[in-house]
Amino acid sequence: MNHYTIYELLWLFFLYSFGGWILETVLATLKQKKFANRGLVNGPYCVMYGFTAVLMTVGLQELTGFWLFLFAAVYATVVEWIGGHLMERIFKERWWDYSNVKWNLDGYICLPASLAWGGLGYIAVRWGNVLSLDLLHLLPELVMKILILVLLLFLCVDVFASFMLLTGISRNPKQWEETDAQIDKLSARLSSWISERVERRVKKAYPRVRKTEKKAAEKSDAFASGCGFYKIVLLFIIGAFLGDITETIFCRITMGVWMSRSSVVWGPFSIVWGLAIALVTALLYKYKDRSNTFLFLIGTLLGGAYEYLCSVFTEIFFGKVFWDYSNIPFNLGGRINLLYCFFWGIAAVVWFKRLYPPLEKWIERIPQKVGKIITWGLLVFMCCNIMVSCMALVRYDEREKGIRAETRWEHWTDEHYDDAKMKKIYPNAKGVKKGKTEEKDAGSKAAES
Repeated sequence: MNHYTIYELLWLFFLYSFGGWILETVLATLKQKKFANRGLVNGPYCVMYGFTAVLMTVGLQELTGFWLFLFAAVYATVVEWIGGHLMERIFKERWWDYSNVKWNLDGYICLPASLAWGGLGYIAVRWGNVLSLDLLHLLPELVMKILILVLLLFLCVDVFASFMLLTGISRNPKQWEETDAQIDKLSARLSSWISERVERRVKKAYPRVRKTEKKAAEKSDAFASGCGFYKIVLLFIIGAFLGDITETIFCRITMGVWMSRSSVVWGPFSIVWGLAIALVTALLYKYKDRSNTFLFLIGTLLGGAYEYLCSVFTEIFFGKVFWDYSNIPFNLGGRINLLYCFFWGIAAVVWFKRLYPPLEKWIERIPQKVGKIITWGLLVFMCCNIMVSCMALVRYDEREKGIRAETRWEHWTDEHYDDAKMKKIYPNAKGVKKGKTEEKDAGSKAAES
């Protein structure tokens, strides 16, 4: 497996963002018969293309053929779906709409577009990355780093300015007075001029853009009503705990032994399960009343793509493989298998139809003040837990490679989380060397992390 540097990933991000801008602009110009800058920001880049390309580069580098096409389509579609809803929530506008296309969902994604993304993703991962990185390596290293940092600076300024302008913040003279009274008039005029220019560009690029009316939320005295921050955090914690307990019991029934299935060093929590519960609730909350078939299919696709990405992530960042399905039929690189993908689909149905409704009611019965204190306390605890676990896993991998501790945090980690303790927490972890895995202990699947 290739381990890309941060500069290589940033280079791919900017290159594919620029390529996406060219593609979108050309198509829009041909359709409207006049030039249309299709970027979300003012510069010549579509950041969603760049982000998706980097995600595919890292996560799908081992796949080929149909599977590369399928997973590229799934990842790109999810990014497009999330991006569309985020922009609607932030800017109160819909920038594209597939409502008139068959097999669409919310008008933000549709089957024809997903198939196109799959084809583009296949080309990018299979051939585009090699050519792009060869081009990067032609530049002197210092020039390459300076160029990327300059591009990153311009992007950050552009994104910030575009956000301020499109949300209308800069058009309020009072806010400029509060910020700096001395330059109030000049700032207000300049911001108004730029804001009008940006709005004209957006209308030309997205002629179908339309304002969306925010539905008035029903006032409720219940804690964490709807699907907001507090509820998602609590579901993450609860899902991580229940996932670990489920894994532990499943291991006892199928393998006849009690085995740690935790992802973290403090307590019985499985981060993979917690994130899965939180993400599926946030993404599919508005569809929770849809048919069981719909939830099963979406859960199967998203669950398989999610588990595959988690497997790649843990191998790259921690040098460990925490589960291996190589001995199970219909597996894909040992990272996922068809049977467990179906389990994800079943889990989505069970979650929304059986478990979530009573759990939602239970959470909303918590008093407001108590609920907020508990949520923030658990969130701080889990953040510290994840940070310490990452430190322990990094040193676990480095000790295996013969790298000695030098810094204070490395010595502290080696003292408190030596190999014996780590083997107890992660009994089935496999070390990775030169792209191949070396089994450290027997077992079909390690603790989800």
